[in-house]
Amino acid sequence: MTRLHASRLELLVDELTAEAGARRWTLRAPTPGWFRPLVGIATWCEPGAPVGTLDVLGRVHLLVIPPNVAGATEDLAANTDPAAGYLSPRAVAYRDPLIRLSTQTIVSGARSDATASSSPAAIAAGGLVFRAPTSGRFYGRSSPDKPAFVEPGTQLAHGATICLLEVMKTFHRVTYGGAGLPDTARVSRVLVRDGDDVNAGDPLLALE
Repeated sequence: MTRLHASRLELLVDELTAEAGARRWTLRAPTPGWFRPLVGIATWCEPGAPVGTLDVLGRVHLLVIPPNVAGATEDLAANTDPAAGYLSPRAVAYRDPLIRLSTQTIVSGARSDATASSSPAAIAAGGLVFRAPTSGRFYGRSSPDKPAFVEPGTQLAHGATICLLEVMKTFHRVTYGGAGLPDTARVSRVLVRDGDDVNAGDPLLALE
């Protein structure tokens, strides 16, 4: 599987006052453009993770989390058009707030408009699932002739590779872990197929 590199821009970051032991950051636009989120609400984001794209004069860049910043996305409804929805593209100016992250524990069942009803979601309803951290194309193995990263019965621990997600022709390794998930879990079912397009928050694995 060939890896092609897309232009990446780090988001600007302001750390907010800590509350009840939780750290919070506001991530801001590094330049004016058209912003399109790739993650929904209550998505856990690690440093370097792609969380959106920014179209600057016709050139699209991946927006990534800066080093030493990690947390779950919180709603920034005040900066979006409610009629359009959280994941809709919007024009932004330099340093406009785009995403807020918090280390506060997020309930694993939290949902947003990014996790609308679908067949896999119905299958996993009421159970523990691992959800896509961003939108992209799902690949369950590093190349067609390689074994799958996970399959039913696979025991997962923090940092275990789940899949690759292709975003703008760049492949991002997705690993197990995040708020609301236990330290270890067993895969009971893989809910998507190789080459499927998934949205941020879509369930990828049913866990037990």
